[in-house]
Amino acid sequence: MDFVAGAIGGICGVAVGYPLDTVKVRIQTEPNYSGIWNCVRDTYRRERVWGFYRGLSLPVCTVSLVSSVSFGTYHHCLVRMCRLRYGSADAKPARTDITLSGFASGLVRVILTSPTEVAKVRLQTQTQAQAQAQVRAQLQAQAQCWRSSASCPALPVTLGSGPKYRGPLHCLATVAREEGLRGLYKGSSALLLRDSFSFATYFLSYSILCEWLAPTGRSQPDVLGVLMAGGCAGVLAWAVATPMDVIKSRLQADGQGGQRFRGLLHCLVASVREEGPRVLFKGLALNCCRAFPVNMVVFVTYEAVLRLTGTLLK
Repeated sequence: MDFVAGAIGGICGVAVGYPLDTVKVRIQTEPNYSGIWNCVRDTYRRERVWGFYRGLSLPVCTVSLVSSVSFGTYHHCLVRMCRLRYGSADAKPARTDITLSGFASGLVRVILTSPTEVAKVRLQTQTQAQAQAQVRAQLQAQAQCWRSSASCPALPVTLGSGPKYRGPLHCLATVAREEGLRGLYKGSSALLLRDSFSFATYFLSYSILCEWLAPTGRSQPDVLGVLMAGGCAGVLAWAVATPMDVIKSRLQADGQGGQRFRGLLHCLVASVREEGPRVLFKGLALNCCRAFPVNMVVFVTYEAVLRLTGTLLK
């Protein structure tokens, strides 16, 4: 049942938080934005409402599977640990058990989410201005080639052409063709660090907050308590995740018009050297603002589905 509840909760969460996720990715990867509102105004001015939903279709199609695996893995690991350590799956888990199960949940997600994240980030950061910049760069290279009287290949893109990626599936196919299978898992090392530690924080903080907010004599809080615990757990998880999320987004956006970073460490060092340590917390405020309502919805839906299915199966 945790797999089903997690899937439904994940879909509800992505529907609530996707527009702010687009703004967050653009702030992290495009240095020309001075802040959140500057990015929001610029995106709306150039692309209208649709600009905030670029790349949404693939996450919606895959989030049910990913969220199902995340919550299912967490619950499965927790049950196994309780059986091994305490002899019963119904025993109350220690905080160490919850942390390790959350860590395992984050690790498993990476296999499924890395290609989706690559397509999402590429589509979110793709604008017509970038397409035009690519054309200008290609024209300059062609002109330089002619001046040197060298053999010049034909231009791969013509003036007036549209964006490079026409949609999520086209983006995945293009990345696989141009960059190979490794391109689909670009930034996976940063994604691994982001998800493992953030999901350990996520489930541990949710568990602790539920204990604090539960009425006297009850093991679970009411609906308001679940909303508060879920929202706060999401904020704490993103506070832990944001530095690696910045690096992950930059690595995955890299490759549009030339590769800039050689890997995680090079991206980290180059970003800090050029923009200072504050660059690692770009989008932190936005992540936290987005995380609270999204994870309120995720956990209240998750708990409601668990209770409903539990009642129906009795």
